[in-house]
Amino acid sequence: MNFLSSNSDLMMEKAMNFLWTKQAAILDNIANAETPNYRAKVVTFEESLKEKLEAAQNAAKPKHSVRGVLENADYFVQEQMEVTRMDDNGVNVTEQSAEMIRNAYQLQYVMSSISSDLTRLQKAISG
Repeated sequence: MNFLSSNSDLMMEKAMNFLWTKQAAILDNIANAETPNYRAKVVTFEESLKEKLEAAQNAAKPKHSVRGVLENADYFVQEQMEVTRMDDNGVNVTEQSAEMIRNAYQLQYVMSSISSDLTRLQKAISG
């Protein structure tokens, strides 16, 4: 284990990977909005992380600490099954555009948090 890496740092790393993948999936969805039979991609992370944390908390003998749960947490890319258009395309461009903006704000927040942590570490090192 890296002594400079906290659970918060690991969580921010996992969040960045998730948000980056989600942004790519949203862009794929928008690019394929007119492709017949295309199923929109959905990237999830929060639900599985929450389930793993609750399972570790409720277990009589937990297999993993919070750190272990974070290290094993990962995002999932799935195809959305709901189709509302005649050409069997499952992309709602308005919904995807709103999600892209929301995701961009989340990315900005995580990057700001990482930058703040690195600035704090730099000040601690330089004195």
